[in-house]
Amino acid sequence: MDIATIIGFVVGLACMAFAIMQGANGLKSFIDIPSILIVFGGTTAVVLIMFPLNAVGQAISTFMKTVFHKPMDTSSIIAKMIDLATIVRKDGLLALEKVRIDDPFLARGVRLLVDGIDQNAIRALLSTEIRSLQDRHYDGAQIFEQMGAMAPAFGMIGTLIGLVQMLESLSDPSTIGPSMAVALITTFYGAMIANLMAIPIAKKLSIRSKEETALKELVVEGIMSIAKKENPNLMKAKLNAFLAPKVRVT
Repeated sequence: MDIATIIGFVVGLACMAFAIMQGANGLKSFIDIPSILIVFGGTTAVVLIMFPLNAVGQAISTFMKTVFHKPMDTSSIIAKMIDLATIVRKDGLLALEKVRIDDPFLARGVRLLVDGIDQNAIRALLSTEIRSLQDRHYDGAQIFEQMGAMAPAFGMIGTLIGLVQMLESLSDPSTIGPSMAVALITTFYGAMIANLMAIPIAKKLSIRSKEETALKELVVEGIMSIAKKENPNLMKAKLNAFLAPKVRVT
C-alpha cells in the first residue's frame, strides 16, 4: 500500500475538517445537496462525455493499484536475471524452462527466449507491451487531470446559480447571507476535488507509470543480455546503470 497517498488524503481532510469545525455551525454549514449535485454530478458528466466508459473504469482500477501500490524491488529482479544469465552460460537456454520466475513480464520474456524467438522480435514484442502500458497509464492520468480542470469550473457554475437565486430574493434581506454562503460552497467543493484529489492523483499516476516503464525497460535489456549469453558481471554492470548508486546490486 502507498502510505504516502493515504497519509496525504487523511492529513488534507483532517486540516479542512478542523478549520470547518471552528465555525458557529460546524460541518452543517458545509453540507449542501444541490451544490454537491452540481459539482460532483457535473464533473462526472463531463468526464463521461470526454472519455469512453471503459477508459473511465480503467482509470478507477489504475487509481486503486496506485493506492495499494507495492514497491518494486528492482535489485531483486536484477539479481534474478543475473542468476538466469549464469544458468544459460552453463546449461543453455532450455535450462530456463525449469526455473521459477515470479515477475510476469520477465517470465514472458524468458518464455520467448526458450521458444527460440528471434532477439529482435522479442524486443519488439516486449516494447509493444511497454507502450501499451504507457498508453493506459496516460489515459488514466488524463482523466484525473480533466477532473481537476472541470471541478473548479462547475464550482463556479454553482456559485453563479446561487448568486442568481440570491438576487431574486433581495426583497428579503435576511436570506442574503445564507444564500451567499450556499453559493460559495460550490466553489469550495470544486477546489477541494481538484486540489486534494484529482490533480495529485494524476501526478502520482504519472510517477508510477515512469517507475514501471523504467523497470520493464531494464528487464528488456536483461533479457537481451541473456539471449546474447553475456558475461554475468558485464550484465550486472549494464543493468546497474539504470539504478541509483545506493540501490545497485553488488
